[in-house]
Amino acid sequence: MFRKFKIIITLLIAAFLFAFGASTMFDVQAAPKQKNIILTTTTSTQDSGLLDVLIPIFEKNTGYFVKTIAVGSGQAMAMGQKGEADVMLVHSPDAEKKFVEEGYGINRRLIMHNDFIIIGPADDPAKIKGMKASAEALKKIAAAGALFVSRGDNSGTHAKEKALWKQAEITPAGQKWYQETGLGMGQTLNVASEKKGYTLADRGTYLALKKNIPLEILVEGDAILLNIYHVMEVNSKMWPKVNAAGAKAFADFMVSKQTQEIIRIFGVDKFGSPLFFPDAGKKVEDLGK
Repeated sequence: MFRKFKIIITLLIAAFLFAFGASTMFDVQAAPKQKNIILTTTTSTQDSGLLDVLIPIFEKNTGYFVKTIAVGSGQAMAMGQKGEADVMLVHSPDAEKKFVEEGYGINRRLIMHNDFIIIGPADDPAKIKGMKASAEALKKIAAAGALFVSRGDNSGTHAKEKALWKQAEITPAGQKWYQETGLGMGQTLNVASEKKGYTLADRGTYLALKKNIPLEILVEGDAILLNIYHVMEVNSKMWPKVNAAGAKAFADFMVSKQTQEIIRIFGVDKFGSPLFFPDAGKKVEDLGK
């Protein structure tokens, strides 16, 4: 699906590397002793196609090989808690802070952001199109008994959705109009599309799959819908087998000026705007301003 898109991006990056020299863009490291890195990440970074662009560049310039496990943020961190990952790229801020406070993760660094959107069928049975308050929109969906499809997978997206239901003072679990897929973002979008239901999605994944998803953006722009991504290394003091050097190399790569520039232009050629906004070195409180 993304073949043409990936080819264009890859050619642009290749031309950039050729013109300026890869060694001036990234610090080329000596051959690593432990070459394999396990990256656990949210499905949105995978479904959007961003990692398909970034990881080959990282591998080429460092000698590491990345095994990517794309799951919900909650599951990604659960793997980190067990020492089954080396580094994580996730978007569930409250859970991330707890992860670091409990000693499982170190060096949590801001990478990028986009936003969440509420999407649904064009006929919009709950009549929420154009609403600015997302919690109020969920109240109308519930009142109308209109189908809402949830990831239900303890991901960062699911965590945000639960926060919105809490703000709306509604408990959707067990309601006939509320269905949980237990799947990633891309698959949940497919289910919502097939059943003509509403769902909460990150903008990047929605735009990447929009061609095959006949659902429309109905609610956007609410400050609470900000979607923030951080990179964290698993604490090798707790799990000595963790590839600490590889994890740090990947995290450093993600905050590097050159990678941040790739993130800045990713999606522009196809959608007219980027799927993510680079944030390395910024403060979370300044995002979205």
